[in-house]
Amino acid sequence: RRRPMELPKIPVVIDVADSEKVCQRCTSERKCFGRSVTLQLDYEPGRAFYWEYVRLKYACSYCESSLKIAKAPEQPIERGMPAAGMLAYIMTSKYGDHLPLHRLEGIFSRQGLVLNRSTMCDWVQAVTKMLTPVFDQMMVEIKKSKVIWTDDTPVRVLDRELKKRTRTGRIWVYRGDDEHPYITFRFTNSRERAGPLEHLEFFRGFLQADAFAGYDAIFVGGGVTEVACMAHARRKFVDAMSSSKSAAAEILLLIQKLYDAEREHKECSSEERLAARQKYSIPLLEELKTTLDRHALMCLPKSPLGGAIQYARNQWEAFNTFTTCGALTIDNNLAENALRPIAVGRKNWMFAGSESGGHAIAVMSSIISTCRRLELDPFAYLKAVITRITEEPNCPPEQLLPGRLAI
Repeated sequence: RRRPMELPKIPVVIDVADSEKVCQRCTSERKCFGRSVTLQLDYEPGRAFYWEYVRLKYACSYCESSLKIAKAPEQPIERGMPAAGMLAYIMTSKYGDHLPLHRLEGIFSRQGLVLNRSTMCDWVQAVTKMLTPVFDQMMVEIKKSKVIWTDDTPVRVLDRELKKRTRTGRIWVYRGDDEHPYITFRFTNSRERAGPLEHLEFFRGFLQADAFAGYDAIFVGGGVTEVACMAHARRKFVDAMSSSKSAAAEILLLIQKLYDAEREHKECSSEERLAARQKYSIPLLEELKTTLDRHALMCLPKSPLGGAIQYARNQWEAFNTFTTCGALTIDNNLAENALRPIAVGRKNWMFAGSESGGHAIAVMSSIISTCRRLELDPFAYLKAVITRITEEPNCPPEQLLPGRLAI
């Protein structure tokens, strides 16, 4: 990322008036001995322009049938007008800056470019198709992780056959570990367990998620180990504060001590973090379990506190899993934070226009979120990858992944 002081500087030399170049005391000419520099940050709107490819033609002056013309450059979209930079800008604006196409249409109009949103929509689908192999390869890489963080969120999908016009689909997020630093989103028409079951096929390792029953089939067989989210349990006890303040506060204090221990060893190595959890977190968890069992005998099962205790006790083994591996986290906040761009985006684009629109959201949000995780400029990466695919259509997708492709 560019810091402000690394931006290009356009020098503007400001000289003193000629009358001030003469000393008023002795009338001698003043000599320039230095300069004072002041920076002023400015901005001018981006500009759209055309590449005008002039293809030279050659013919034999004696044989009229002998004609040669320079080969036309390859286009990202066959018989299409947009270059890689224009496509990268539209994709970054729509899925990175959350600008719906009708807003982009207005922005281009102010710059003197008439570009219909229907045309841009076709370009979005073309780029999505172009980058789907890269998106699929990202998921392959994520499933090599030791641990995957996952969560889901609803999105509205336009359905012209329904009276309400929209139905509820789901966006699932999968975040790989530090050795496989990719984030992918997957779109499904519903929250059925078939979605994550298909997405995580052949994965072996730790899966950190909420207590959604749709994940249960993934844990069958022991190849995938469940890791629960302490933040989910904590929220339930926060909600119980209104009706059972003292009991909920006692439990929340123990949970806070667990988080304090995690915070103290956040920057440690995986091995050091595991040792700290064995020393500090396991005794705290044992104390928390005793406290939960004690309060369970004194509260109504259907009360807010009773429900929170039941939730924690049902997930207790999964809550303890993070103490067995230093690479794990105490909660699923990494996945929840990864879903924020979707939450912000849907407030702007409101709904996916179709199932293919939902797939486009998943593909492009995956690439842009991964670029941000790797501290890459999404626009620069998208321009580079679109250019590379245009020049080498059969380039292996593993060479095009963010972080591997030179930009």
